[in-house]
Amino acid sequence: MNSASDSHPELSELPIGIFDSGVGGLTVYRALHEQLPDERFVYLGDTARVPYGTKSLATVERYAIENARFLESHGIKLLVVACNTASALALPAIRQSVGVDVIGVIEPGAKAAIQVAQGGSIGVIATEATVQSRAYATAIEELDKQIQVTERACPLFVSLAEEGWADTDVARAVASKYLSELKASHIRTLVLGCTHYPILKRVIQEAIGPEVLLIDSGEAAAREVQSLLQSRELRHSRNERMASERELCDDLDHFYVTDAAERFSRVAKRFLGVTPSVLEAVEVWGHDELRTH
Repeated sequence: MNSASDSHPELSELPIGIFDSGVGGLTVYRALHEQLPDERFVYLGDTARVPYGTKSLATVERYAIENARFLESHGIKLLVVACNTASALALPAIRQSVGVDVIGVIEPGAKAAIQVAQGGSIGVIATEATVQSRAYATAIEELDKQIQVTERACPLFVSLAEEGWADTDVARAVASKYLSELKASHIRTLVLGCTHYPILKRVIQEAIGPEVLLIDSGEAAAREVQSLLQSRELRHSRNERMASERELCDDLDHFYVTDAAERFSRVAKRFLGVTPSVLEAVEVWGHDELRTH
């Protein structure tokens, strides 16, 4: 963990870095923006190499390190790994490769689920790769071995979110099919273990039932970021421009993608209601090289 802030108070003025394998991390960006409206953000979506879930551990680590170092080269005070696959497989490698604090989405989500479950069983929905990794189940079990965890892959949710079909009869039918077994198992808490899934929160809640509490891992990560910034005395100082009425994706936040910038912009509009004011295409390769075009 980096503690340079003790001797460099100007670090508080730097932005927070966020990376994801694609567009799903925008829900984490939104959660961070809402929790920390005075902060600036730099976001990298590795859209040229998505999905990470089909890649080997070595490849995911390499991509994640490249992304982390790219963002660090732009001057950040903290890094949020919004990608569940990279959080599950590459956090130790990322932390060794950069000189800033790194927070993933899995451990905060697991902690939040345990807090609200109060000993009851926990469900986790995620992509096939995240479910196969058992990352959430392992994180929960490490914190509380007595809690029963049931995981379910819901791959179609990603496409439904990106296509703007989150509030349709198709989405409701898919959610009902995916979540029927979890509903029958009487879970107390359900972790949304993919960054796309908060876009479908309404239909997921309808399908699983009102008595089940939903945990958004992005929101949980945002609370952990807030706590860490306070403990490191790295909160951005408030001024007129950085006020609570700041809009999502305004020109104080910089967005990078490695491919398909126009599509990213369209999906951002679906996810956030606005398109990024500053969106730039980049290539990132090796561990330290980058080229902007």
